[in-house]
Amino acid sequence: TEQVVAVAGGIIGGILLFVLLGITTYLLWKKICRPFSYEKLINPVKTTNTNAIFQDQTNSETQLKSASRSRSVPFIIPPTLHGRDWMHLTNEEQVQEDRDPYMTPQSGPRSSFHSLAGAYVVGTINPDLYKCPEDKSETDFPDGNIGRLWFSIEYEQESERLLVSLIKVRKLQPPADSCSPFVKIYLLPDERSYLQSKTKRKTLNPQFDENFVFQVSSKMLLQRTLKFLVYCVDKQKKHHLLGQVIFPLKNEALTEDNKLVIWRDLEKENLEPPSEYGDIQFSLSYNDYLGRLTVVVLRARGLKLHEESPAVGVYVKVSLMNHNKFIKSKKTAALLGTPNPVYNETFSFKADQTELDTASLSLSVLQSNKGEKTLLLGRVVVGPFMYTRGKELEHWNEMISKPKELVKRWHALCHST
Repeated sequence: TEQVVAVAGGIIGGILLFVLLGITTYLLWKKICRPFSYEKLINPVKTTNTNAIFQDQTNSETQLKSASRSRSVPFIIPPTLHGRDWMHLTNEEQVQEDRDPYMTPQSGPRSSFHSLAGAYVVGTINPDLYKCPEDKSETDFPDGNIGRLWFSIEYEQESERLLVSLIKVRKLQPPADSCSPFVKIYLLPDERSYLQSKTKRKTLNPQFDENFVFQVSSKMLLQRTLKFLVYCVDKQKKHHLLGQVIFPLKNEALTEDNKLVIWRDLEKENLEPPSEYGDIQFSLSYNDYLGRLTVVVLRARGLKLHEESPAVGVYVKVSLMNHNKFIKSKKTAALLGTPNPVYNETFSFKADQTELDTASLSLSVLQSNKGEKTLLLGRVVVGPFMYTRGKELEHWNEMISKPKELVKRWHALCHST
C-alpha cells in the first residue's frame, strides 16, 4: 500500500512539474516575442512610393541599420507626402526635392513620425527665407545722380551738444579728372560760421570718418537745419562746389541713445542770384487715381525781412483757389526770423482732374511780429494758362504730364497779385 501511494504521488508531482515548466516556457516565449509584434492598423495607409524610397540596396550596412530600427520603430508615410519625389544624399539622409523655395508649409497637426529610422527628413530649412535685406544704398544710384553723402547725428541733452559724424561720400561727379574733395558743415540759420573736414587726395569716393560738435540749446534744436557743402580742389587749387545736402532737424528724435545714420543724395545749389524779394522752392505732384494735389514746401532763400520790429517767425501759407474762389489753405510751422528758412512740409488737397484747368495754388511767405499784423514778404502763383505764364506755368504742366511724381523747382517771389 505504501508503495502504491508513493508511485501515485510521484506521478502527480511529475505532472505538476511538467505543467509549471510549460507555463513558464510559454510566458518566457511570449515576453521574448512581444517586441517583434505589432498591431494591425484599422485603416492601413497605402505606401505606393516606398519602393522609390528604398533605392540603395547595395549598401549592406545601411540595410542592417534600417532593418534593426524599422523593427522597433514602425513608420508610415503621411497622406500629405504621397506622390512626392525624393533624392538621395550621401550622408544617409533623404530630403524632399525643393521645387518651390517659397512654398509655405500646410497648416494642421503635424505627424509625430518625422523620420524613417532616423534617416529620412520630412521638412528642410530654406536659407533664402532667413537672409537679411541687402543694403543697396551704395549700389542703386538714380540717373543724374551727382553723389551721395552719409552722416550720423546725436544730441547730448546735459551738455547741449549736437554731435555730427561725417562718414563718407560716394560717386562724386567733378568737373575735372583730378578731384580732392572736402566738406563744409553749417548749422542754419547761422551761415557765417562752419566746420570743415580734411581734404581727401585724388578720390571720387572719400572716406572721412570725422566728428564735429555744434553747441545748441534743446529749445532751439528743432528749429535748426544741417547743411553740407561738398567741394573739390583742382590742380590750380581752385574750389568747385559739387553739391549740397539740406537736413532739417525738426522731425528727428535726437537723444544720446538714438544715433541716427543717414544718407542723402547731393543736390545742385541754385547758383542764380536771389530775386528782389527772395525765392521759394517747392514740389508739386498730382495723383489722378485719388484726385489729390500734393505740395511739398522745401525752403526759401534771400528773404527781405522787416528789421524794424522783432520777428516772431517766418512761415508759408499754401492756398488752393478755383476761379479765383478760395477753397482751402494750410500753413507751415513758423521758423525764427531767418532769410533762408528750411521747411520740408507736405500738404495735400482734394482736387478733381476736371478742375485742374481752373484751379491754382498760391504760396505766400509771411512774417509775424509781436503786437503787429502779419507782413507779406513775397508770393508766387502756379496754375494753368488762365492764371500764369513762364516758369510757373511750366511747373504746373510738368506736374500734370508726370502723375504721381514729385516735380521740384525754384520760383521767384513777388508782391504783385
